Order: sequence, then structure tokens, then C-alpha cells
Amino acid sequence: MSKQKFYVVWKGNNPGVYKSWEKCQNEIKNVNGALFKSFASLEEAKKAYDHGYEEYKQSLDYKNISDGPELNSISVDAASSGNPGLMEYQGVDTDTKVILFKMGPFNNATNNIGEFLALVHGIAILEKKSDKKIIYSDSITAMSWVRKKHCHTKLKRNEENEEVFVLVERAISWLKENNYSVIIKKWDTKNWGEIPADFGRK
Repeated sequence: MSKQKFYVVWKGNNPGVYKSWEKCQNEIKNVNGALFKSFASLEEAKKAYDHGYEEYKQSLDYKNISDGPELNSISVDAASSGNPGLMEYQGVDTDTKVILFKMGPFNNATNNIGEFLALVHGIAILEKKSDKKIIYSDSITAMSWVRKKHCHTKLKRNEENEEVFVLVERAISWLKENNYSVIIKKWDTKNWGEIPADFGRK
């Protein structure tokens, strides 16, 4: 007897998680470009649905990362003392580790915001004046925010972190106003070690 499968419908008549192929078929019927996938467990299916199709697709790409990073690239990272707390971020040449930009520290900010700002900052630099067209980040969250052109932080804006939120607004505006050719890749920490832009505070 075959094990039960669970079906995620990202794009269909009624997107959601379904427990039978028949119900999944009903939801994708007559839908142009329907997006769906079967999973072995309900937990896995719910996680894939919650993250969205694009993030799920990228997660598959991460599992097939090449033997090593492309050295003709830059890498970005952020660090925070407390979360929220003092946050800073930077971008470096992946090969030489030379710092290309460094921002902060900023008060009352989060690591995720720093990762997001670092990624957008790096993309803008590469798009403007560099022959490098690959940027590495070790933050799936930041990559998702950049892809969605929105910073989904739960951090409350206040006088202490106003400067950071101004930078966030500027970054979002840049993403919405520019079509960039830079390729964003996930840094494979497990196989490659810490990303070159890491602040070394772990």
C-alpha cells in the first residue's frame, strides 16, 4: 500500500495544502500555469506552502550548489549585538576579502534588516560599476525580502532606529525602480565555511 502524499497548490483555484491527488486536481483544473507539488509529510507540505513557490524553488537550487563559490563575486553579511541591538553590515570581495563597503553601527536594529540592506547595497554597487555580477548572502530571509521588494520586519520604528528605516525605504525604492542583472546566490556555509563578509563574532 502506497504511503499518503500531501499536495501543495501555490497557484490554483484555491491555493492551499490538500491530502489527496483528486482534490489537488480539482484546484489546478483549467488554471493556466498552475503551480503544485506533492510532499511525503504534512509538515513538509505546510512549510513549502507558507514559504511560497519561489522560496521553495530556490531551496532546491541551494541543495545543488557547485563544489565551491564563484570567486569573481562579492559577499555580504550583517551582525548585531542583541536582536534588536547595535547592527552593522558590510560587503567584501569574495576572493580577496577586501572590504568594499561597511555601514553602521545602527541603534535598535535587527540582523535580518542588516542582511537585507547589505544585499541591496551590494546589488546596487555591482549594477553600477563592477564587472562582477554575482553576489552571495547566507540569509534566506534577506534574499526573500529582496525578491519580494519588501522588508517584512516586525521591528517597530522609533526615534532610535529612524536612520535604519530611512535606509530600508531607500533600498525598497531602489529595488522597485531598477531592473538589475546581478545574480543572487546562497552561500553554502555547511560546505564552504563562514561567508567571507562574516564579522567573526559567533
